[in-house]
Amino acid sequence: MKRLLEALFGLVALTGLPYLIYLGVYYLRRPSGTPADTWPREPSVSIVLPTYNEAAIVESKLEELVDLDYPMAKVEIVVVDSSDDGTAELVETFFAGRSDPELTLIREDERKGLAVALNEAYAAATNEVVVKTDCDSRLAPDAVRKAAANLADPDVAAVTGRNADVLGDSDVERGYRDIQTMIQVLESHIDSTLIFHGPFSAFERDAIVRIDEDSIADDTELALKIRRNGDRVVFDPDIHYKEAAHSAFGKRREQKDRRAMGLLRLLWRQRDALGSHGAYGRVVLPFNWWFMVVSPWLVAAGIAVATVGSLAMLGPAGAAVPAAALGFTALGSRDALGPLQPFYSLFDTQISLLRASVSLLRARADGDDETHDGTWSTDDELREVLQ
Repeated sequence: MKRLLEALFGLVALTGLPYLIYLGVYYLRRPSGTPADTWPREPSVSIVLPTYNEAAIVESKLEELVDLDYPMAKVEIVVVDSSDDGTAELVETFFAGRSDPELTLIREDERKGLAVALNEAYAAATNEVVVKTDCDSRLAPDAVRKAAANLADPDVAAVTGRNADVLGDSDVERGYRDIQTMIQVLESHIDSTLIFHGPFSAFERDAIVRIDEDSIADDTELALKIRRNGDRVVFDPDIHYKEAAHSAFGKRREQKDRRAMGLLRLLWRQRDALGSHGAYGRVVLPFNWWFMVVSPWLVAAGIAVATVGSLAMLGPAGAAVPAAALGFTALGSRDALGPLQPFYSLFDTQISLLRASVSLLRARADGDDETHDGTWSTDDELREVLQ
């Protein structure tokens, strides 16, 4: 029993130590505000919008884009579409008779995956700055202008923004995003951030490189490759967007597990970046490896040791430990934990990372590294909050 308690204490201490160090560095550095110091000239911008069966929401998204606080004479909208529900026709009708912004519509004969579509769209973009956004998100009117301010820094070639308001009232996602904001602000002040967000990311066109055709972490992969090529990639908390998200445990799994799998596979494929590229490879990447690769297994091991120890010491009454874990999960997925909700948000993310790790290990054991073809499905329930 003593050994079990020592093992549990060791697991808890080991799991939490990197996060305590992070908090210490955060409060020592006290990073705040936008990385951009000046408002530059207004560069020309290509806004890339991948679409698949977005007929219900594409017009409202296009209305948002043409209403951005940016001169439309300097904007090109690049839509790459593989729909079978008339989305492309709605896009053409929307732009009929408009002189600005310019429309470039790429019709795919068949679905080849998001990464393939983005490679085509990035190659077709003609302007100085390329912004990527999603149909199922909403941007603040000044998002492009603030992105341009960041890219005016000659050392910065890419910038992403913050999910400032979670559509669909998901406190689980909101709690995690708030914690993630702290992490990414510090990463950007140290050197560069890792994770880039699909609802809004902006890149210097000349810095863009091709991404893997089977990528399911396309925005982060592009940012990582840009950093490897010598430019900084930053997170600006003043660039705001909104994204719809579920709170219910079961509904979140597909969305969260897919993202987790994409990030884990990307970290593994780009593992030779560890220790290189300044503080990015020596600090930022190791912390993300710990959070995404190591920590989920330690959390699972801690729960297992606590369960075994309580059953060994208390007999049937020891079942209270796994019951408490289940209760914590049930209440957290219902946004019912009050001040403890942010802890559940982190726990929920660790669950997805663990599940994704298991899926990738199984695929690797079966000799199959291609666990996803890069396509995505629409979520009609989430889209209802955007209509």
